Amino acid sequence: MSAKPYPSGILRSRRVLPLIEIALLAVALLVPWGLEDYLVALATKTVILALLAMSFDLVWGYAGIMSFGQSVFFGVAGYAAAVLARDGGLTSAFIVLPVVTAIGALLALLLAGLLILGRRPASMIFVALGTLAAAYACERLARGWNLIGGQNGIPSIPPLTVQGHELLPGLQFYYVALMVLVAAYLVCRWIVRSPFGLALAGLRESETRIAFLGYRVQHLKAIVFSLAGAVAGLGGGLYAFHEGFVWPNMLGVVLGTQAVLYVLLGGTGTLIGAVLGTVAIEVLSFALADRFQDSWPILLGALLLGVVLFRPAGLISLLAGERERVGTFDRHVESSRNHEYPVGSTHAS
Repeated sequence: MSAKPYPSGILRSRRVLPLIEIALLAVALLVPWGLEDYLVALATKTVILALLAMSFDLVWGYAGIMSFGQSVFFGVAGYAAAVLARDGGLTSAFIVLPVVTAIGALLALLLAGLLILGRRPASMIFVALGTLAAAYACERLARGWNLIGGQNGIPSIPPLTVQGHELLPGLQFYYVALMVLVAAYLVCRWIVRSPFGLALAGLRESETRIAFLGYRVQHLKAIVFSLAGAVAGLGGGLYAFHEGFVWPNMLGVVLGTQAVLYVLLGGTGTLIGAVLGTVAIEVLSFALADRFQDSWPILLGALLLGVVLFRPAGLISLLAGERERVGTFDRHVESSRNHEYPVGSTHAS
């Protein structure tokens, strides 16, 4: 029995997220032209950190995997980019960026093999604590490894190059980073809206039901975990070249938790919410630090706590309804229009 078409009001509500995406892209394209150089550098850093946030949204917002270890893939890829540039003289974006992306994916696959691909399904707490331990261990290892600079990290990384042209921090680097973010966003958006993305949505809702349908739950988790590692690795490589140095904090728990906060503030399960949350936190941090130099972390923490308490779905919920989360099952539609939909039927956004 086929389901009847959605009501017109629902169809209109489903078109909000594309409008948000277009609006944010338009702002991102125009904003740097009115900023001073140091603000352009801040904007570029925010764009790169959005890749880290998006990687966490993939694992948590779509597959229900709580990971505090996205900073591991981000930081290791950053260190790899620094070593390739310093010791190997490889600075071409067309070589380095694919390499660090692959490093992030392979490292995530290795960690998934340890935490997820076991004989028994791993609990959310086990994976969360495992990734947290991995972030802590990697940071401590970097601090004690003199080959990669120890506590001081690796400074003076040669600039990233595109066809022999050096990309220094500024408008050019900003637009290259924005282009990379948009490309990664579109790829991830296509994936989560594919049948694989629908399987992930089902995985988030009920692992038992997805397993009953014949899906290999642990394999699905490992695949999306590796994909998220690739996105984080891409961001880490860009970050290393933009900042000009890497240091152990890039691998640690603080940055991993920061990615969680980005997504919690912006909203999970939409990808664009991760970008929105990153922009909001970075802009608020800069503005509050400028005006309240001693108390700004407390004020920022209070704002974040307020959003989490009163808007658990994040800032994106102010503009888009629950149905716009990619892969969300339409429970509220079924409950209100049981005569229009077959019992037990689901529809992906």
